[in-house]
Amino acid sequence: MPSESQQPAADRLDDDDYPAYTMGRAAELIASTPGFLRSLGEAGLINPKRSDGGHRRYSRRQLRTASRARELVDQGTPIEAACRIISLEDRLDEALRLNEELRHSSHGPSHGPSHGSKI
Repeated sequence: MPSESQQPAADRLDDDDYPAYTMGRAAELIASTPGFLRSLGEAGLINPKRSDGGHRRYSRRQLRTASRARELVDQGTPIEAACRIISLEDRLDEALRLNEELRHSSHGPSHGPSHGSKI
């Protein structure tokens, strides 16, 4: 797999995980401050990549997460609680997705009724 610097420009434009945004631009896009973004990193909610010069770079996926945190904080939720809520929501979404995948893979023609179904 090519490194980020070797990845074609067109592919980087479509990559939600490509760290394309500087801290200042990222803060501007989510109507926040660089300090808010730093606090999300300190809380472990997002982990921005670093440029060769050591500057934080954010991806679109990280900005969507930061925006969710901004909304919760704007509603009065403490930042630590907002980070925990988002982390738990993301874990729940992933668990539901995996559960659905397992459910679909276990309904093949060789399987009988599931244990929870009534006959």
